[in-house]
Amino acid sequence: MNMKEYIDEAERDLLHTYNRYQIVWDKGDGVHLYDLDGREYLDFVSGIAVFALGYNNKAYNDALKAQIDKVIHTSNYYYNVPAIEAARKIKKISGMDRVFFTNSGAEAIEGAIKAARKYAYLKDGTTDHEIIAMNHSFHGRTMGALSVTGNPHYREAFEPLIGNIRFAELNDFESVKKQVTDKTCAIIFETVQGEGGIYPATEEFMSKVKALCEEKDILLILDEIQCGMGRTGYMYAWQRYGIKPDIMTSAKALGCGVPVGAFMMTEKVAQHSLTSGDHGTTYGGNPLACAAVSKVIDLFEEEHILDNVKEVGEYLAGKLDELVLKYDFVKERRGLGLMQGLACDKPVADIINKALDKGLLLINAGTHVIRFIPALTISKENVDEMIEILDACLSE
Repeated sequence: MNMKEYIDEAERDLLHTYNRYQIVWDKGDGVHLYDLDGREYLDFVSGIAVFALGYNNKAYNDALKAQIDKVIHTSNYYYNVPAIEAARKIKKISGMDRVFFTNSGAEAIEGAIKAARKYAYLKDGTTDHEIIAMNHSFHGRTMGALSVTGNPHYREAFEPLIGNIRFAELNDFESVKKQVTDKTCAIIFETVQGEGGIYPATEEFMSKVKALCEEKDILLILDEIQCGMGRTGYMYAWQRYGIKPDIMTSAKALGCGVPVGAFMMTEKVAQHSLTSGDHGTTYGGNPLACAAVSKVIDLFEEEHILDNVKEVGEYLAGKLDELVLKYDFVKERRGLGLMQGLACDKPVADIINKALDKGLLLINAGTHVIRFIPALTISKENVDEMIEILDACLSE
């Protein structure tokens, strides 16, 4: 079958919840993807910030193949070595105390919300506690995650959601303070807003929110699903400022392609929240997914990934800044490390489509922002190639 035949079959069989580009992928290698016709594309999407190590990393592949030959799944009625080793390594890189493995980022958010509500319930025995989330945020499309997602467009068709959610503005501490009541049990936000347009939380905002949380025994939940796992030059973006959450979520690059997520918490929260029977998962923490997590963390250290992100991220930022100066309709660059956005005064879909035609993969973050989230192994030469193509698209 050729690409068109596969696409036609997909359109007949798959539920239409995505507006897909007219491409069928065959394979990937390094920072490139190849379609069924053999055409090569430079990838600055990396599976939406998933393939941090690039495609076809031999050490990663070999680790998964070895685990497949041993055991893939057993259930959480039993212990398994990969989960134990992965949890130990996550604790080391995150500074958190307890780990719960999920199958996705949205599931991790669900668990974080449940932990916060149980923590508050054990304090006063009531069930009307509130959570403060941020406008323009995105935390997932399951019901709990959708409830704290600050975009009415995503929420309106699925109301009523879980309720007792208030919204404030990222980097506006006073707006957060105005939403706090005696019932506030948690404040949740992305350390760098992704889908909302690439907006990093400022150190001042984070420090003030953290102080407020400590004063009132409110739990700070940081969503590091997209911005975590090295993307900003730190294993987790909050580590840039040393402002530690009570609960945090991780996914995407945590497994580099294998479906896996996690929510982590401090010992204080762990001892006063979820207990046996409160939360569970059939597949979460399975040996295959956790073997992936364990190997990913090893390779981050062995391949000096954070050093590359800091060096190439700074280089990418500089090149994008040049485009801001060159084109009047390109208004601003935002981001940290290898999570960058170019904000334009017009929709960017046409630019992304032109880039695709020229063999460059980009995606948006909202209608007016081009998002750059490549593999963390990307080189300056790859950046130069991308900029050359993008420059041509912007000038057309």
